[in-house]
Amino acid sequence: MPSVADTAQFILEAHGPMTTMKLQKLVYYSQAWSIVWDDDRIFPESIQAWKNGPVVPELWQKTKGQFRLERVEGGNSGKLSAANKATIERVLQFYSNKDAQWLSDLTHMEEPWKQAFAKGVNTEILLQDLSEYYSTLSANVEA
Repeated sequence: MPSVADTAQFILEAHGPMTTMKLQKLVYYSQAWSIVWDDDRIFPESIQAWKNGPVVPELWQKTKGQFRLERVEGGNSGKLSAANKATIERVLQFYSNKDAQWLSDLTHMEEPWKQAFAKGVNTEILLQDLSEYYSTLSANVEA
């Protein structure tokens, strides 16, 4: 299974350089929609509800102190399957033209982050919560 670093590296290769905050949100949405569309997660690392929205702590550690990224240390996009890449590309088509703050604000309006954050800062956002919430939206999204 690919890691979050592999996923982030693919996003950077497909979209180009971006802020660490925006990358975190695109990784989050890639995982959420993969659960709905592919019935599987892309990467095994957990996502937590931080103050500025969903964050994968392992990716945060790899990118800590960097504002803008061109690559993720240790990330290998070749580890992703064709299905993973197709899902991420669909996510990028919708979300990648938005800025980091817009994406953060959006996550704050959505139930998975709100439910986890209500339990405390840095609480894990459960895959089941992603599945339940984004499945309700998928009827409005062209498959």
